[in-house]
Amino acid sequence: MANHPSAEKRNRQRVVRTERNRAAKSALRSTLKKARAAVSAGDAAKAKSGVGVAEKALAKAASKGVIHPRTAARTTSRIAKALAKSAKSQA
Repeated sequence: MANHPSAEKRNRQRVVRTERNRAAKSALRSTLKKARAAVSAGDAAKAKSGVGVAEKALAKAASKGVIHPRTAARTTSRIAKALAKSAKSQA
């Protein structure tokens, strides 16, 4: 338990930050799930827009410190690669 006012404040800040990050991470996971589902379904237009939204969400999460920048880059690369592969197989 925090014994000093500054430690109590840091604890309050931690709780707020944790909740914010949890919500942002959950929303990010949902966005990625929708994008992956659109890519695997084969609907080219829906997949392209879904991947664009997912890439934007990843960049935003990385800039806010919710996820590591390299994690965002790796996930962006993988989802873009999957989109290109599905577009190539449909052509």
